[in-house]
Amino acid sequence: MSPALSVWVSGIGLWAPGAGDWHAFRDIAAGAAAPGENARPVADVLPPNERRRAPESVLLAAAVAGQAVRMSGRDAATLPCVFASAHGDQVITDYMCETLATAPRELSPTKFHNSVHNAPAGYWTIATGCHAASSAVSGGEEAFGAGLLEAATLAVADDRDVLLASYDIAGTGPLGSMTSTTGPFAVALVLSPRAEGAAVRLDITPERGNSGSDPMGDGWLDGLSASNPSARAVPLMRALALTRPAALRIAAARGLDLHIDIGVAA
Repeated sequence: MSPALSVWVSGIGLWAPGAGDWHAFRDIAAGAAAPGENARPVADVLPPNERRRAPESVLLAAAVAGQAVRMSGRDAATLPCVFASAHGDQVITDYMCETLATAPRELSPTKFHNSVHNAPAGYWTIATGCHAASSAVSGGEEAFGAGLLEAATLAVADDRDVLLASYDIAGTGPLGSMTSTTGPFAVALVLSPRAEGAAVRLDITPERGNSGSDPMGDGWLDGLSASNPSARAVPLMRALALTRPAALRIAAARGLDLHIDIGVAA
Protein backbone atom coordinates (compact mmCIF):
# COMPACT_ATOMS: atom_id res chain seq x y z
CA MET A 1 0.00 0.00 0.00
CA SER A 2 1.27 3.48 -0.87
CA PRO A 3 1.90 5.96 1.95
CA ALA A 4 -0.91 8.38 2.71
CA LEU A 5 -1.00 11.90 1.32
CA SER A 6 -1.88 14.14 4.27
CA VAL A 7 -3.49 17.49 3.47
CA TRP A 8 -5.52 19.97 5.48
CA VAL A 9 -8.86 21.40 4.37
CA SER A 10 -8.84 25.17 4.81
CA GLY A 11 -11.84 26.03 2.62
CA ILE A 12 -14.95 24.30 1.27
CA GLY A 13 -17.45 25.33 -1.40
CA LEU A 14 -20.50 23.42 -2.57
CA TRP A 15 -23.58 23.82 -4.75
CA ALA A 16 -26.30 21.22 -5.07
CA PRO A 17 -30.00 21.27 -5.92
CA GLY A 18 -31.54 22.41 -2.66
CA ALA A 19 -28.27 23.67 -1.13
CA GLY A 20 -26.72 26.82 -2.55
CA ASP A 21 -23.53 26.71 -0.49
CA TRP A 22 -21.52 24.65 1.98
CA HIS A 23 -23.29 26.05 5.03
CA ALA A 24 -26.72 25.06 3.69
CA PHE A 25 -25.45 21.57 2.85
CA ARG A 26 -23.91 21.19 6.30
CA ASP A 27 -27.20 22.05 8.00
CA ILE A 28 -29.13 19.60 5.81
CA ALA A 29 -26.60 16.80 6.34
CA ALA A 30 -26.75 17.36 10.12
CA GLY A 31 -30.55 17.21 10.12
CA ALA A 32 -30.91 20.86 11.14
CA ALA A 33 -32.61 21.96 7.90
CA ALA A 34 -34.40 20.62 4.85
CA PRO A 35 -33.32 21.10 1.22
CA GLY A 36 -34.48 24.47 -0.10
CA GLU A 37 -35.48 25.81 -3.48
CA ASN A 38 -33.03 25.54 -6.35
CA ALA A 39 -31.17 28.79 -6.98
CA ARG A 40 -28.81 29.90 -9.72
CA PRO A 41 -25.16 29.46 -8.68
CA VAL A 42 -23.72 32.76 -7.47
CA ALA A 43 -20.44 33.13 -9.36
CA ASP A 44 -19.75 36.64 -8.10
CA VAL A 45 -16.03 36.29 -8.77
CA LEU A 46 -16.83 36.71 -12.48
CA PRO A 47 -17.47 40.17 -13.96
CA PRO A 48 -21.16 40.81 -14.76
CA ASN A 49 -20.69 40.43 -18.52
CA GLU A 50 -18.93 37.09 -18.05
CA ARG A 51 -21.63 35.87 -15.65
CA ARG A 52 -24.31 36.62 -18.22
CA ARG A 53 -22.68 34.68 -21.03
CA ALA A 54 -21.06 31.87 -19.03
CA PRO A 55 -22.68 28.43 -19.32
CA GLU A 56 -23.98 26.50 -16.32
CA SER A 57 -20.80 24.45 -15.97
CA VAL A 58 -18.63 27.57 -15.62
CA LEU A 59 -21.04 29.21 -13.18
CA LEU A 60 -21.05 26.10 -10.99
CA ALA A 61 -17.28 25.75 -10.95
CA ALA A 62 -16.64 29.46 -10.33
CA ALA A 63 -19.31 29.64 -7.60
CA VAL A 64 -17.93 26.81 -5.49
CA ALA A 65 -14.31 27.85 -6.09
CA GLY A 66 -15.16 31.34 -4.85
CA GLN A 67 -16.84 29.96 -1.74
CA ALA A 68 -13.86 27.76 -0.88
CA VAL A 69 -11.29 30.50 -1.39
CA ARG A 70 -13.27 32.99 0.70
CA MET A 71 -13.53 30.51 3.56
CA SER A 72 -9.81 29.76 3.39
CA GLY A 73 -8.77 33.41 3.46
CA ARG A 74 -6.20 32.67 0.74
CA ASP A 75 -5.47 34.88 -2.25
CA ALA A 76 -7.03 33.35 -5.35
CA ALA A 77 -4.39 35.00 -7.52
CA THR A 78 -1.66 32.86 -5.96
CA LEU A 79 -3.44 29.49 -5.76
CA PRO A 80 -2.63 26.72 -8.22
CA CYS A 81 -5.93 25.16 -9.25
CA VAL A 82 -7.26 21.84 -10.46
CA PHE A 83 -10.67 21.75 -12.19
CA ALA A 84 -12.15 18.27 -12.53
CA SER A 85 -15.17 17.09 -14.50
CA ALA A 86 -16.26 13.78 -15.94
CA HIS A 87 -17.72 15.16 -19.15
CA GLY A 88 -17.33 18.94 -19.18
CA ASP A 89 -20.35 20.86 -20.43
CA GLN A 90 -22.60 18.16 -21.86
CA VAL A 91 -25.22 20.63 -23.11
CA ILE A 92 -22.68 22.47 -25.24
CA THR A 93 -21.08 19.23 -26.43
CA ASP A 94 -24.50 17.97 -27.54
CA TYR A 95 -25.15 21.27 -29.35
CA MET A 96 -21.74 21.11 -31.04
CA CYS A 97 -22.25 17.55 -32.29
CA GLU A 98 -25.77 18.19 -33.54
CA THR A 99 -24.81 21.44 -35.29
CA LEU A 100 -21.73 19.92 -36.93
CA ALA A 101 -23.85 17.05 -38.19
CA THR A 102 -26.70 19.18 -39.55
CA ALA A 103 -25.61 22.79 -40.17
CA PRO A 104 -21.88 23.23 -39.51
CA ARG A 105 -21.78 26.80 -40.90
CA GLU A 106 -24.18 27.87 -38.12
CA LEU A 107 -21.82 26.84 -35.32
CA SER A 108 -21.65 29.55 -32.63
CA PRO A 109 -18.13 30.84 -31.89
CA THR A 110 -19.19 31.54 -28.30
CA LYS A 111 -20.45 27.98 -27.84
CA PHE A 112 -17.22 26.68 -29.34
CA HIS A 113 -15.24 28.88 -26.93
CA ASN A 114 -17.09 27.33 -23.98
CA SER A 115 -16.89 23.74 -25.21
CA VAL A 116 -13.29 23.06 -24.20
CA HIS A 117 -12.70 21.12 -21.00
CA ASN A 118 -10.57 23.83 -19.41
CA ALA A 119 -13.10 26.64 -19.96
CA PRO A 120 -13.93 26.98 -16.22
CA ALA A 121 -10.22 27.15 -15.37
CA GLY A 122 -9.82 29.88 -17.98
CA TYR A 123 -12.73 31.94 -16.68
CA TRP A 124 -11.46 31.53 -13.10
CA THR A 125 -7.83 32.43 -13.70
CA ILE A 126 -8.69 35.46 -15.84
CA ALA A 127 -11.25 36.75 -13.33
CA THR A 128 -8.95 36.33 -10.33
CA GLY A 129 -5.72 37.38 -12.05
CA CYS A 130 -4.21 34.01 -11.19
CA HIS A 131 -0.83 33.27 -12.80
CA ALA A 132 -0.24 30.04 -10.86
CA ALA A 133 -0.49 26.68 -12.62
CA SER A 134 -3.93 25.42 -13.57
CA SER A 135 -5.06 22.09 -14.94
CA ALA A 136 -8.24 20.39 -16.12
CA VAL A 137 -8.73 16.75 -15.14
CA SER A 138 -11.17 14.28 -16.64
CA GLY A 139 -11.54 10.80 -15.18
CA GLY A 140 -14.96 9.72 -16.37
CA GLU A 141 -17.08 8.45 -13.51
CA GLU A 142 -14.06 8.76 -11.21
CA ALA A 143 -13.28 12.40 -12.06
CA PHE A 144 -13.74 13.74 -8.53
CA GLY A 145 -11.36 11.20 -7.04
CA ALA A 146 -8.82 11.80 -9.80
CA GLY A 147 -9.00 15.56 -9.21
CA LEU A 148 -8.67 15.13 -5.45
CA LEU A 149 -5.62 12.92 -5.85
CA GLU A 150 -4.07 15.41 -8.30
CA ALA A 151 -4.68 18.41 -6.03
CA ALA A 152 -3.45 16.65 -2.89
CA THR A 153 -0.31 15.45 -4.69
CA LEU A 154 0.45 18.97 -5.91
CA ALA A 155 -0.09 20.43 -2.43
CA VAL A 156 2.34 17.97 -0.84
CA ALA A 157 4.91 17.91 -3.65
CA ASP A 158 5.07 21.69 -4.09
CA ASP A 159 4.43 22.54 -0.42
CA ARG A 160 1.73 25.07 -1.21
CA ASP A 161 -2.03 25.46 -1.04
CA VAL A 162 -4.03 24.17 -4.01
CA LEU A 163 -7.63 24.80 -5.07
CA LEU A 164 -9.70 21.87 -6.32
CA ALA A 165 -13.07 22.41 -8.02
CA SER A 166 -15.10 19.48 -9.37
CA TYR A 167 -18.31 20.02 -11.33
CA ASP A 168 -20.74 18.25 -13.62
CA ILE A 169 -24.12 19.15 -15.10
CA ALA A 170 -27.05 17.09 -16.37
CA GLY A 171 -26.59 15.47 -19.74
CA THR A 172 -28.80 16.02 -22.75
CA GLY A 173 -29.42 14.26 -26.05
CA PRO A 174 -27.55 11.07 -26.96
CA LEU A 175 -24.65 12.06 -24.69
CA GLY A 176 -26.98 12.44 -21.74
CA SER A 177 -28.42 8.97 -22.22
CA MET A 178 -24.90 7.54 -22.37
CA THR A 179 -23.54 9.31 -19.28
CA SER A 180 -26.71 9.05 -17.16
CA THR A 181 -25.96 12.32 -15.39
CA THR A 182 -29.29 13.62 -14.18
CA GLY A 183 -28.52 16.81 -12.30
CA PRO A 184 -25.90 19.48 -11.55
CA PHE A 185 -23.47 19.39 -8.64
CA ALA A 186 -20.19 21.11 -7.82
CA VAL A 187 -17.76 21.06 -4.91
CA ALA A 188 -14.48 22.81 -4.15
CA LEU A 189 -11.73 22.38 -1.56
CA VAL A 190 -8.69 24.46 -0.71
CA LEU A 191 -6.07 21.93 0.35
CA SER A 192 -2.95 22.81 2.33
CA PRO A 193 0.11 20.75 3.28
CA ARG A 194 0.09 22.51 6.68
CA ALA A 195 -2.41 22.76 9.52
CA GLU A 196 -2.41 26.55 9.88
CA GLY A 197 -5.96 27.89 9.69
CA ALA A 198 -7.52 24.45 9.17
CA ALA A 199 -9.34 22.04 11.46
CA VAL A 200 -9.70 18.92 9.31
CA ARG A 201 -6.97 16.67 7.88
CA LEU A 202 -7.46 14.21 5.04
CA ASP A 203 -5.14 11.21 4.87
CA ILE A 204 -5.53 9.88 1.33
CA THR A 205 -4.21 6.44 0.42
CA PRO A 206 -4.43 4.84 -3.04
CA GLU A 207 -6.03 1.44 -2.51
CA ARG A 208 -6.86 -1.04 -5.28
CA GLY A 209 -10.15 -2.87 -5.26
CA ASN A 210 -12.17 -0.14 -3.60
CA SER A 211 -15.48 0.37 -5.37
CA GLY A 212 -17.03 3.37 -3.60
CA SER A 213 -19.02 4.25 -0.52
CA ASP A 214 -22.05 2.52 0.96
CA PRO A 215 -25.48 4.19 0.82
CA MET A 216 -25.87 6.87 3.47
CA GLY A 217 -29.48 6.09 4.30
CA ASP A 218 -30.71 9.58 3.44
CA GLY A 219 -32.84 9.97 0.32
CA TRP A 220 -31.62 13.45 -0.56
CA LEU A 221 -27.93 12.69 0.00
CA ASP A 222 -28.07 9.35 -1.81
CA GLY A 223 -29.95 10.97 -4.68
CA LEU A 224 -27.29 13.65 -4.99
CA SER A 225 -24.49 11.11 -4.86
CA ALA A 226 -25.99 9.18 -7.77
CA SER A 227 -26.82 12.25 -9.88
CA ASN A 228 -23.43 12.85 -11.48
CA PRO A 229 -19.75 11.87 -11.12
CA SER A 230 -18.67 14.99 -9.20
CA ALA A 231 -21.39 14.22 -6.67
CA ARG A 232 -19.42 11.15 -5.64
CA ALA A 233 -17.91 13.69 -3.27
CA VAL A 234 -21.16 13.72 -1.24
CA PRO A 235 -20.13 11.00 1.27
CA LEU A 236 -16.91 12.91 1.95
CA MET A 237 -18.78 16.19 2.26
CA ARG A 238 -21.26 14.59 4.65
CA ALA A 239 -18.42 13.29 6.82
CA LEU A 240 -16.86 16.75 6.86
CA ALA A 241 -20.24 18.30 7.70
CA LEU A 242 -20.62 16.04 10.72
CA THR A 243 -17.10 17.05 11.86
CA ARG A 244 -16.15 13.81 13.47
CA PRO A 245 -13.31 11.37 12.68
CA ALA A 246 -14.42 8.99 9.97
CA ALA A 247 -13.16 6.71 7.28
CA LEU A 248 -14.81 6.35 3.92
CA ARG A 249 -14.06 5.18 0.44
CA ILE A 250 -14.60 6.95 -2.86
CA ALA A 251 -13.84 5.95 -6.42
CA ALA A 252 -10.88 7.62 -8.07
CA ALA A 253 -9.10 7.21 -11.41
CA ARG A 254 -9.87 4.00 -13.26
CA GLY A 255 -7.85 1.12 -11.84
CA LEU A 256 -6.94 3.16 -8.77
CA ASP A 257 -9.10 3.78 -5.71
CA LEU A 258 -8.73 5.95 -2.65
CA HIS A 259 -9.22 5.35 1.04
CA ILE A 260 -9.69 8.56 3.01
CA ASP A 261 -9.30 8.96 6.75
CA ILE A 262 -10.62 12.22 8.21
CA GLY A 263 -8.90 13.59 11.29
CA VAL A 264 -10.48 16.45 13.24
CA ALA A 265 -8.23 18.71 15.29
CA ALA A 266 -8.97 18.95 19.01
